[in-house]
Amino acid sequence: MNDTLTSDVTGRRVEVNGEHATVRFSGIVPPVAELHPWHMDVPRLGVELKLQLSACITAHVPGLWLGVEWDNPERGKHDGSHEGTVYFKCRHPTGGSFIRPNKVNFGVDFLTAIKNRYVLEDEPEEEEKEQTVIIGNKPVETIGFDSVVKQQSQLSKLQEVSLRNCAVNGAGDKRGIAQACPNIRSIDLSKNLLSSWDDVIAIADQLKHLEVLNLSENKLRFPSGLPSPTGTFSMLKVLVLNRTGVTWAEVLRCASGWPVLEKLYLESNNIIISERPADVLQTVKLLDLSSNQLIDENQLFLIAYLPRLEQLILSDIGISSLHFPDAGIGCKTAMFPSLQYLVLNDNQISQWSFINELDKLQSLHALSCARNPLTEEGSKDAQTTRQFIIAKIGQLRTLNKCVIQPEERRGAELDYRKAFGNEWKKAGGHQDPDKDRPNEEFLAAHPRYQSLCLKYGAPEDGELKTPQPFLLRNELLTLR
Repeated sequence: MNDTLTSDVTGRRVEVNGEHATVRFSGIVPPVAELHPWHMDVPRLGVELKLQLSACITAHVPGLWLGVEWDNPERGKHDGSHEGTVYFKCRHPTGGSFIRPNKVNFGVDFLTAIKNRYVLEDEPEEEEKEQTVIIGNKPVETIGFDSVVKQQSQLSKLQEVSLRNCAVNGAGDKRGIAQACPNIRSIDLSKNLLSSWDDVIAIADQLKHLEVLNLSENKLRFPSGLPSPTGTFSMLKVLVLNRTGVTWAEVLRCASGWPVLEKLYLESNNIIISERPADVLQTVKLLDLSSNQLIDENQLFLIAYLPRLEQLILSDIGISSLHFPDAGIGCKTAMFPSLQYLVLNDNQISQWSFINELDKLQSLHALSCARNPLTEEGSKDAQTTRQFIIAKIGQLRTLNKCVIQPEERRGAELDYRKAFGNEWKKAGGHQDPDKDRPNEEFLAAHPRYQSLCLKYGAPEDGELKTPQPFLLRNELLTLR
C-alpha cells in the first residue's frame, strides 16, 4: 500500500513480516524512528556490527504513519504515545508501533486466497486455444476460455478448505464466493486478517452448506447488540473461536444465529461466564473452555443445565475445588445431566474431595485429569492413584483415555475396600449390618465405601491391611 491511504483503515487487521496486528491510528506523526525491513535480523548480529549498522537502520522521517497494536506485545515499542502525545491506546505498555503504510500487508479477499491455493495452473507448454462460444444469439471468439472453465470446475468441487494464515481480509466481490465455490462445507480461516464478525457473515452468507468454521487467532470485533437473524449459519455444527478475544456476552448474543450448533471451541479468550444461556446453545454437545483461567466452579454452574452437553473440556483453567450443593453423599446432582466426558488436565486439583464430587454426575463415563497435583505424586504411586479414581467414580469406563476393563474395576474396588477397612472400623463401621454406623467424616471422605461393602461384602478382620503413608496423606480432607 502507498503512503497515501484512500480510506479509513482504523480497526483493520494487518500483517508485517509474519506478525499480526490491528491498526489503531492513521495519520501524521512527528519524526519517529523508521526501521528498515531487515532490522528484524539485527538481534542475530554481533554487538560490534550492530553498533556500526545502527546509524544506517534508523531514519527520523515525518509523514503518514499507521499506529498498530501487535498481537504479540513483545514485538512493539510503546503504548501508543510518542513524545508525550497519545495517538492510540494499547492493552500492553509495549504493544504498539508506528509503521509506514507501504510496509503493511492488508491481505486479500477470500476468493483470491482460495484461487491462490486451490486452482492448478495450466502446464507452461500448453498454449491457450482460440474458441467460439455463444453469448445470447451471437458467436464470440475467446482465448483462454478452457482455462476459465477448468478453474471454475476445480473450485466448484471443493468441500473442505484450509486457508490458515493466507491473509484473508474479507469476502471480496458480492456473490463471487457463491458462484465460484458453492459446495464448501468446512473452512479453516484461522490466523487470517478478518477484522469483524460482519466480515465472517459476508463470507458465510454465500456458503449455504457450511457446517464447520474455524476462526481461531482472528482478533474479531463482535456486534454490541443483538444481530439481526439472517439464516447465515443455519447448517453450522462446529464453530472454533479459540484466541479470538470473544467474551461470553458476545457468544450469547451471536448464538441465536447458530440454531443447530453442536461443537463450540472457546479456548484462550480470558472468558468469564457471566450469565446463564437462555434459549441459546441448547443444541451444543461439546464445549471447550480450556485456558480461560478466570473461570471458577460458580461460573460452571451457570452452564450446568445445557440439556445436550456431553463433552466439557476444562483443561488449564486453574480450577482446584468443586462441590455440587444440590446433592448429598451418595446422591446424584441434577447439574450437567447429559455430561459423559469431562477433561480436567493441567489444573490445580489436589484433594480427593474433588474426585468424590465427580461421582455425583449422573452420566459421566470418561474422565481425563492428567497433570494435576493429585495425579503427579510420583510414578511409583501412579497406579494406586488410578485405582482410587476408578473406585471413587462408580460409572467411569475410561480414565485418561485408557479403557477400564471389568477386571481392573473389580481389582481397584477390592483394593480400595481393603486399604481403608481399618479406618472404616475406627469410624464405626462393622461387619454386622445392624451395628454398621460409620461417622459422617468417614462417609464424606469415602462416599462409595458403603456401596462397595454391599457389592463385595464388608471386609473381614483377616484381610485388612495397614494403609501406607501415601494413602493416608491423600485421604486428608478439609471439610466445609
